[in-house]
Amino acid sequence: MREAVSRSRTPAAISERVRALTAQLAAHADPERAVQAQRYLKSELRFLGVTVPVVRKTAAQLVGESPGLGSADALQLAEALWRSDVHELRSLAISILERVRSQLRAAEVPALLELVRGADTWAHVDWLATKVLGPLLVRSARGRKTLQAWVRDDNFWVRRTALLAWHDELLAGRGDFEHFATLARPLLGEREFFIRKAIGWVLRSTARRTPERTIAFVREHAAELSGLSFREATRNLPPAQIKALTALRERQRAALSPG
Repeated sequence: MREAVSRSRTPAAISERVRALTAQLAAHADPERAVQAQRYLKSELRFLGVTVPVVRKTAAQLVGESPGLGSADALQLAEALWRSDVHELRSLAISILERVRSQLRAAEVPALLELVRGADTWAHVDWLATKVLGPLLVRSARGRKTLQAWVRDDNFWVRRTALLAWHDELLAGRGDFEHFATLARPLLGEREFFIRKAIGWVLRSTARRTPERTIAFVREHAAELSGLSFREATRNLPPAQIKALTALRERQRAALSPG
């Protein structure tokens, strides 16, 4: 797969590489797994039935054999893979981008965001959010402002991406939790399942290393959190703490009930 970078960005070279990668993944196809995966993800994409480890290995091989592959080349190849209606080719696109994420620049964010807008499934949105866009955006003030704009976007996948951007940092016990809270507060009243789930997921992950952050947020917004967000947020807390927060939530919601 070694090619000069100057050739790798020509349409013919990109099409050739996409065909080669398609054949490489197709060699690992499992029709039964494909049916199961499509049913599980409720996706309209076509599935080969290739496992995520195989997709990741293929991406690692490609990047490893392309020492001159910069972020612009990787993004162009990813966009070509994304134009396919095959789930695993889109997964490969994200895996390639994840491997070059330290090279990605702010100027490439709009193109990356288009991948989110065109996503067919939470599996791809979440991978992009936590492993590609999140690490790129949370490291700068400009990126954080971008996330604040995204929580107002009409596309709920974009809003979900903004919420999940801090996930990995907060899971590790780092990150700016208050910035996540700023992103989450305007969305507490959302009825969209994937937004409610994302809020709870980040809070649940935060509780693994810094439970005091999750507890403080839940205390402050107990009555506002949806049932789904509340259950997810408190799942990793001690039973006694869950019981106390549940009682607080019930009191707050009772106080807000008319009559």
